[in-house]
Amino acid sequence: MSVVADAGVVCSNLSFSWPDDTPVFQGLSLTAGAGRTGLVAPNGAGKSTLLRLISGELLPTAGSVTVAGLLGYLPQFLPLADHRTDTLTVAEVLGVAPVIRALRAVEAGDASEENFTTIGNDWDVEERTHAELDRLGLGALTFDQSLRTLSGGQIVAVGLVAQLLRRPDVLLLDEPTNNLDLAARRRLYDVVDAWAGCLLLVSHDRALLDRMDRIVELDRGDVRSYGGNFTAYEEAVQLRQAAAEREVRGAEQELRREKRDRQQARERAARRAGNAARNLSDAGIPKIVAGGLKRRAQESAGRAQEAHTERVGQAQARLDRAEEALRDDRPIVLDLPATRVPAGRTVFAGEGLQVRYGEKAVFVAAGTGGGGGEVGSGGGGGVDGGGVDLTIRGPERIALTGPNGSGKSTLLRLVGGQAQPSGGRIRTADGRVAYLSQRLDLLDLDRTVAENLAASAPEMPPSERMHLLARFRFRAGGADRPVGALSGGERLRATLACVLFGEPAPHLLLLDEPTNNLDLVSIGQLEGALNAYQGAFMVVSHDERFLARIGVNRWLHLEQGRLSEPGMRSSIE
Repeated sequence: MSVVADAGVVCSNLSFSWPDDTPVFQGLSLTAGAGRTGLVAPNGAGKSTLLRLISGELLPTAGSVTVAGLLGYLPQFLPLADHRTDTLTVAEVLGVAPVIRALRAVEAGDASEENFTTIGNDWDVEERTHAELDRLGLGALTFDQSLRTLSGGQIVAVGLVAQLLRRPDVLLLDEPTNNLDLAARRRLYDVVDAWAGCLLLVSHDRALLDRMDRIVELDRGDVRSYGGNFTAYEEAVQLRQAAAEREVRGAEQELRREKRDRQQARERAARRAGNAARNLSDAGIPKIVAGGLKRRAQESAGRAQEAHTERVGQAQARLDRAEEALRDDRPIVLDLPATRVPAGRTVFAGEGLQVRYGEKAVFVAAGTGGGGGEVGSGGGGGVDGGGVDLTIRGPERIALTGPNGSGKSTLLRLVGGQAQPSGGRIRTADGRVAYLSQRLDLLDLDRTVAENLAASAPEMPPSERMHLLARFRFRAGGADRPVGALSGGERLRATLACVLFGEPAPHLLLLDEPTNNLDLVSIGQLEGALNAYQGAFMVVSHDERFLARIGVNRWLHLEQGRLSEPGMRSSIE
């Protein structure tokens, strides 16, 4: 791909506020040149807003954005899921429909100037388009195929192909791996590895971020740039965090010392004043002279007290600055003995499970194709004469993988009771099953964090609830904020507190793409909570690093309606 030599993005003193005057940026400056740049920040910090400003979708309230070269932009939420989706074709989404129509007309003998103008230099558009579709694993799609026949992951991939066909010099990608299965992610990684222009992407996918040449961190309106990939960035942040913690400890010691000195000075002044009053009385000094001496002593003590108070204020200011530099991204450390499930205890057993949408069966009937290693062999009991069998025992940590649209979420909802099978039998053990959707919609948005926890754990003493919420980083007034006002990461922490400490304790957790749309700090805190959990869980995820960090010990794979158990990690290959 030929790109402009100086392709890049420059944001100078950029400011932006929403229509209600809520500020997002104030005086932000950022430069991204040739190579791959990853933009990371907590949820709500404005990453997507910044990409929308660079793309021109939003206009800054102050400052400027300069883009050198042709710009391509793949937003996090593609503007395709509207009423036009039923009629939009793949060619229309790719932006090649007019050229292909003109080519067809010329092939049929219509040599009008309009057709040649439409085609321009794109006589090879079909070959280039097919090549890009093949590159992203979409070679089976046809140009006239309706968008409504595609899965969410396929729509994302088609959106990326549309941008690549424009041959941009600068490419902006916002959470491009969301909704992509593992195979699609790896094809995206290949595109990123081969990129020759300026690439600026927002992502929480650590495998993707490790392919970057530099990481730019957006934190409370400030921008910091780190050379190297995400692993190098993490190491640099850990060093900076350690220095910040030392600064906080030093500032706390200084503040305690200054407060102690001020109190001791007050006590000394009070003793001197008492002694002086007695001495003056004993010496028989005239009242007018004694009053002057007393007044001067009080003024001297006041000046000393002001000096001590000023030093206390300076120490407090130093502590405030030190704490502001300290990141609140430490892992959540929990002890969850009540969630323990004995080894071998069956918490869920499903036999011949089947779901039908109209005439279509989601799961393959018993004995239909496939090879060894199947978890469910059908076995009867289902009205469809087939389906899947699944048994979950003890504290198993199960990863459920498979291509987009294979029925993973459907199976998860069957296990959790959110959906009922059209055939088959289900047996569950005593104990609560908790279903954590990626929407984090378990809590009452109008209630505070503390009120939601009280509803989940009514027998827990109020003081214990507040102590627990402090461990989940809800300190000071944080526990009294409505859930609807929380950021994505805060809502995750609140949901985890209510789920893991709810009554009775959950013995089976079901998680559907839990890392989608979470920032990296929140993912780390989720990993910590799951590692403390002692029951069984089943998680749908395409994030290999996340699955590795939560101790998965059983791998299930669902593809073309067939549930199989290929063994450790081979299920996600």
